[in-house]
Amino acid sequence: MTDGTSATQRSPEPVGFDDPLAPAPADGEGFETNWTVRTGDVDPNNRLRFDGMARYLQDIGSDNLDATSLGVTDPFWIVRRTVIDVHTPVEFPDRVHMRRWCSSMSTRWSNMRVNITTDKGASIETEGFWINISASTGMPTRISDEALALLARTTDEHRLRWKAWLTEPVPSPAHTDVQFPLRATDIDPFNHVNNAAYWHAVEELLVDHADLLHAPHRAVIEYLSPILAGDHVTIRHRFEGGALTVWFVVDDAVRSVAKVAPRA
Repeated sequence: MTDGTSATQRSPEPVGFDDPLAPAPADGEGFETNWTVRTGDVDPNNRLRFDGMARYLQDIGSDNLDATSLGVTDPFWIVRRTVIDVHTPVEFPDRVHMRRWCSSMSTRWSNMRVNITTDKGASIETEGFWINISASTGMPTRISDEALALLARTTDEHRLRWKAWLTEPVPSPAHTDVQFPLRATDIDPFNHVNNAAYWHAVEELLVDHADLLHAPHRAVIEYLSPILAGDHVTIRHRFEGGALTVWFVVDDAVRSVAKVAPRA
């Protein structure tokens, strides 16, 4: 999932919502690509939306796999958490440059960092907790030896563990609850709601809290269990302390949590 010459570094991994992301590796390490920002991914103010960013992260991941033999040995991955730090937003028209690398790993999952920049000064840092999935069982499986060797080129942190960041209890039902009808186009090949589609609900709620987007901010989403085609989804949210938290609820169980908050 990375390529380039071997170079490891000690990466201080974030362990909570307020922690900084791990730094970039040496120049020349990681996978890099570029593409043009399209109008389908921006809001009325030409800001690149969160669902657009999520698609970018999926697409660079796929391109990264295709650029190595991992497209054959380790082709299926699902994301458990996405962190997006918007320092300066991407705005249309522009062209993004993206760099992707592993910042920490274990034998079944890895943290993959992606930095998004543009010549116009946009700067977004991201991190995804990605789990390797067996094509036959649909369950987490050991990463191949070849993939582990590639991942290790940009990190010497090999004991990555999952720890949830968004643990605030879901609020009780309220008049502010909204239904989130699923569309056929929201469903991915695993019969799950695609991770980018969750951000549609976050963007809808941000319309009433647009000030969050006018300064540096962090957005995090954690996928606790899949939302499947046919599920009836309720969105609950709370705006408190300048931060927006969103819960995706199915049959009284929280399936996913997202939070957007200012950054210093």
